Amino acid sequence: MAELTRRYVVMALATDAPFDPRDPDGAFVLKPWKDPAAVRALQAYRDHCYPELARDLNGWLQVISEGAAVRGDVGRRNEPYAKVTETPKRNGSPHASRRARRGHARPAPKRKKRRRR
Repeated sequence: MAELTRRYVVMALATDAPFDPRDPDGAFVLKPWKDPAAVRALQAYRDHCYPELARDLNGWLQVISEGAAVRGDVGRRNEPYAKVTETPKRNGSPHASRRARRGHARPAPKRKKRRRR
C-alpha cells in the first residue's frame, strides 16, 4: 500500500475546541475501524480518487470488512444510520463505476418506431 502514507500527526487536544471549517489546513479525522459512517466516506473517496490510491483504499476496506466490528462512541451513534453496502467490484477501467454514474457506460435505449396501418 505505497499510496497510503501517514501525512499528519493526530493527537488528542487538551481542550474540546470547536472545529474551524474555514481553516484550510484543518483535518477531520475518521476512524473506519470504529465508525461505519467513516467506512462509507472511505468508499466514496476511493470511488473518486486516482487509481493507485483507489487500489490501496480498496485493500484497506477489505481488511476492515474482514475484521471484527469495533465501535467507538460516535460509531455506535452512527451505526443505525450507516447503510451496509458491498464493495463494488471493479472490472476493466479503474473508473468504470464513475462513468456508469455519469451515464457514459451504456447508450440510451432506442425508441421503437410506431407502425402506420
